[in-house]
Amino acid sequence: MPQNTLSRSLHDVGLAAWFGGTLANAVALNPAAAAATGARSTGAVANAGWDRWTPVNAAAIGAHLLGSVIQLGGNKERLKSQQGVASMSLLKTGLTAAALGVTAYSRVLGRKVSSYDDVPAESGTESSAGTPPEAAAAQKQLRLLQWTVPALTGALVVVSAYAGEQQRPLEVKKGVTERLFSS
Repeated sequence: MPQNTLSRSLHDVGLAAWFGGTLANAVALNPAAAAATGARSTGAVANAGWDRWTPVNAAAIGAHLLGSVIQLGGNKERLKSQQGVASMSLLKTGLTAAALGVTAYSRVLGRKVSSYDDVPAESGTESSAGTPPEAAAAQKQLRLLQWTVPALTGALVVVSAYAGEQQRPLEVKKGVTERLFSS
């Protein structure tokens, strides 16, 4: 089997940044923004942080997707011959699609909030009395979605670890044998 160091690195580092960055922003940036002086500064700080993260996150997602596609091509024989690999790949694809969808929708909501200059807020995802209604509605959704992206990408990390275990020689032999005898 050829070495796939570059594709694995793109896949893993991209996924690590996507997972870690969104988790760090949910855990730290959104609540820490409340330490800004005044409700208007709170919204500005949270918006500035997420706006700075967005291009890095896009690059991380791009690296992950590129690595995933290259790995998929490199493992096409295993997909056909080793039992369990195709279903694991479908699960990874579904989780990736869900994480992409939630990430994209979160960005749409984030842009709504960020479109207001110095939007008053209690934290990055909690509105205050002076928050415009559209921004407050977006923040309410973001309060849940800020945890959904790390949950989905964290699940991808776990499934990717399982995929790596499937490539151990004993597992390959077992999977190929099971595929042959289940046909």
